[in-house]
Amino acid sequence: MSPITSPAALQCRICGERYNVEPLTICQECFGPLEPSYDLDAIDGVDFRKQVEAGPASLWRYEALLPGGPGLDRVDLGAGFTPLRRADRLGGELGLRNLWIKDDSVNPSYSFKDRVVSIAATMARAFGFESLSCASTGNLANATAAAAAHAGMPCYVFVPDDLERAKILATETYGAKVVAVKGNYDDVNRLCAEVAETLPWAFVNVNMRPYYAEGSKTLGFETAEQLGWRLP
Repeated sequence: MSPITSPAALQCRICGERYNVEPLTICQECFGPLEPSYDLDAIDGVDFRKQVEAGPASLWRYEALLPGGPGLDRVDLGAGFTPLRRADRLGGELGLRNLWIKDDSVNPSYSFKDRVVSIAATMARAFGFESLSCASTGNLANATAAAAAHAGMPCYVFVPDDLERAKILATETYGAKVVAVKGNYDDVNRLCAEVAETLPWAFVNVNMRPYYAEGSKTLGFETAEQLGWRLP
């Protein structure tokens, strides 16, 4: 397996302290959130566009600005590069002359959560975690279970015990073990944080959060590209 070569570091959003690329989430100096920091000076805009346009029809076409790096074994179900649909009639109702809708319902598990999970799962496997997990109330559970099944990793999904069963039918179909926790989502999230401290499990939205969050920005990258590299 190729080594992790991106990002250059993790950096605290508050104080700027930098850390090695590891499964870290909180700055030890000020307790601020950590986020990936890239060597933007090393990226040429023209070359970047060419690489993007020659890349796969998925979010990984933007790999130069995503965690991992070239050659890393990705957990890739083909999420991303979804249609940008013009909505003239809805725009007319809303008084908008140039309305577009990004249709992420065509992602593998039918939501934008496939984006964030693809990156979190890729990094989790690169870090050597044994299983993939999450705290969820629906869409994230399905995306995490699908990615784990694709990667051949055990999956544990924690949900509030009063969650409608219909929301996690697909989760169970993918083979994940669903753990119902008495309490609300905050209670579930706290429990997952505790489990992440004791077991070698990658919780995509807990101990993998800095990498997980990077998937969301691909919506912006795609929108700019699909509009001819112009912002809406």
